[in-house]
Amino acid sequence: MGDVVGEAVGESVGDADELLRATHATHAAALHRYVVRLTDPARAPDVVQETLLRAWRHPEVLTRPEASVRAWLFTVARRLVVDDARSAHRRHELPSDAPPDAVTADGTQAVLDRWLVADALDALSPDHRAVVVGAYYGGRTVAELAAEHGVPPGTVKSRLHYALRALRLALQERGVTS
Repeated sequence: MGDVVGEAVGESVGDADELLRATHATHAAALHRYVVRLTDPARAPDVVQETLLRAWRHPEVLTRPEASVRAWLFTVARRLVVDDARSAHRRHELPSDAPPDAVTADGTQAVLDRWLVADALDALSPDHRAVVVGAYYGGRTVAELAAEHGVPPGTVKSRLHYALRALRLALQERGVTS
């Protein structure tokens, strides 16, 4: 390596590629072994490539003595591995061997719809709200609601009719229906 680097140093700055080739030939295998101990083997070639890319961007490093170049390369590689371990994608992404079994739909719209309906229900009178909730959410019949509220079935039907009308108006005011 010393002869190749010495010859490359004596040539023009445009021959930084030769310096990098010589550095790669001398240090890449050892650098790869070092990086494999620091990170997973699949990530190691990328770290070595990024390290050598940084050496190519700083050709003045390649003109240093061989031990200094090696130390610089190993330091850069270690810092790349540490930076990758600290990065947000490592903290928030968990690798998995098995993909999820089924795709689930986004429930955001359903939550917003429930929120709007609940808000519109709050606009109703307590008697109207009670029959709508009992009939549609509780699944109770007109007769069951009449017995529960102590009113005739005709009153339950009337309250349900006017409650649904008021509910439709409340939803129209919120821009949900036309």
